[in-house]
Amino acid sequence: MIDVHSHILFGIDDGSTSLEMSLEMLRMAAAHGTERIVATPHANLDYGFDPVKVAERWQALDAVNDTGVIVHLGSDFHLAYEFIEDALNNPRKYTIDGGSYLLVEFSDFNIPRTTSEIFASLLRVGMIPVITHPERNLLLQKRLDELRDWVGMGCGIQVTAQSLLGDFGSKARKFSETLLDSSLVHVVASDAHDLANRPPRLDEAWDCVEEEWSVETANLLFRANPAAILASERWAGTPAKRKRGLMSLFR
Repeated sequence: MIDVHSHILFGIDDGSTSLEMSLEMLRMAAAHGTERIVATPHANLDYGFDPVKVAERWQALDAVNDTGVIVHLGSDFHLAYEFIEDALNNPRKYTIDGGSYLLVEFSDFNIPRTTSEIFASLLRVGMIPVITHPERNLLLQKRLDELRDWVGMGCGIQVTAQSLLGDFGSKARKFSETLLDSSLVHVVASDAHDLANRPPRLDEAWDCVEEEWSVETANLLFRANPAAILASERWAGTPAKRKRGLMSLFR
């Protein structure tokens, strides 16, 4: 499996706190079936974003990485004015592996009225926004139509693995299912921050998706679409309904 969202680099944000923890997170990911993982430190007003520091921490981790898991680089990009302007002027600074895909996180307290315009601007300069964990955002839980519109523009949606398991509560789990059944989810990722509460595991969520939807859907969300993101290629599609009453697997 490929995990496109994690806070596995140490001492960068609210994720891993040490090189040892980062290495143990990689070992956990490997033990549970992850072969590639993207380190996506926050790019926001609290933590800033220093590509040089990110690269240094990646190099330090790579030097001791004996797990076989390949670590890629990206960011967890927040929609703050300063970062939007910088991204538009430097379209490959915040994207995954300097490619086309940009993980975008919304504030829990405000959804900009100009979001559609912001996404259109990012798309015009070659960045494809991937909206991270909308199922965990109380404001976005009430904006299914807007999420559908943004996907229609060309954006993607990433759901957190633990949300599907109910670890973020019943509302997050139910909205994850709604998004999947609405053919709006492109990828499932861990958004890992540590070893215990927010671990870098995808295997249990894979099992959930395989059981409730299909193995083909699991392959799409955990392998095919994440691989397309790493390669800056167009994703294969989005899953539609569950096995019961399934008319078509892909949109």
